[in-house]
Amino acid sequence: MESTTSNYIHDNYDTNDSTTYVYDDPDDELPGGLCSSDGENLLGAQLSTIYYFMFLFSLFGNGLVLVIIHRFEKLTTVTNILLLNLVVSSLMFMSSLPFVGVYKQLSYWIFGEVMCKIVGSVYYLGFYSSVLFLTLLTFDRHLSVVYSLHASQVRNQRYALLSCAVVWLVSGLACIPKMILHTTFIHHLTNKTFCQEYPLNTPIDDKLRASGFYLQLFLFLLFPLIVIVYCYVRIAITVISSKIVTKFKTVRLIFVIVLLFFICWTPFNIVELIHDDDDDLSCDEKKKRGYAREVTHDIAYIYFCISPIFYTFVGKKFQSYFRQLLVKRFPGLKKHISVSQVSRTNMSTKSTQKSIELS
Repeated sequence: MESTTSNYIHDNYDTNDSTTYVYDDPDDELPGGLCSSDGENLLGAQLSTIYYFMFLFSLFGNGLVLVIIHRFEKLTTVTNILLLNLVVSSLMFMSSLPFVGVYKQLSYWIFGEVMCKIVGSVYYLGFYSSVLFLTLLTFDRHLSVVYSLHASQVRNQRYALLSCAVVWLVSGLACIPKMILHTTFIHHLTNKTFCQEYPLNTPIDDKLRASGFYLQLFLFLLFPLIVIVYCYVRIAITVISSKIVTKFKTVRLIFVIVLLFFICWTPFNIVELIHDDDDDLSCDEKKKRGYAREVTHDIAYIYFCISPIFYTFVGKKFQSYFRQLLVKRFPGLKKHISVSQVSRTNMSTKSTQKSIELS
């Protein structure tokens, strides 16, 4: 979890400096080479108001997906197990946003050290696991389409549960460096409490930051990107050569979700990469990177908010389920909504061959 104060605190904090800095213009460079981030803080506070909306929208959308899977689908199929875990990881990530929103608006932390650790843990665990579950879903689609004749021997419930366990384990281990550094502290210039990576530059802290940086770069950006691009190239070749329209419809939704994910998250990761080496920049350049970081950060959050729309409204089968839920809840809508009944029995028969047809 990042704070809008990170440029001021993390880049310029010196625990051995007891000098009290007084300044009038928040846009000027401060004595001692410090750089004010008041403008970035103000932008973060203004944008943070959408966090509450995104949290509520995500809670409703992801909750609806869970209800549909539980109500109409078999929870034992491979794709449903993966989807269920992806929704849980998205909900986990989005649950941190109300706390982050309050933090950005106040520019200081009010929830205590324990909640700081918990919110930070949930934030990174939800983020990392979502990336890996998206990659796993794509790889699973690759198996079912490219190796459809032999995939059924591998794609079983045990395979799905084991894969999910590995994802949660890897994601949890990857959070350790972040969680060791993530804590509350009082900044001696402002006497305010902050909740973020503790801004000390000890050898251990530097190693932890470096490990977290390279993990995020290689394991949660480059590796998923390579796997997803490879899988969809193979899927595209197979679909084009076989001319099977139904298979194209089956992979379309996940492709849209994955594409949207990387559109939302790649700019943030690029800014994070260049932000990691800005010690020699001028104050004005640091501010520009701070603004870019704030905006791309918030764009990245949008993915977790709008992805349920694609689960629910792009897939034809999910659309049918949603209409059935509406008609059951509001019988008066039956004359206005066309509902095609899809029985659980018929679907379980088809699921042995396709798992779940998302479109």
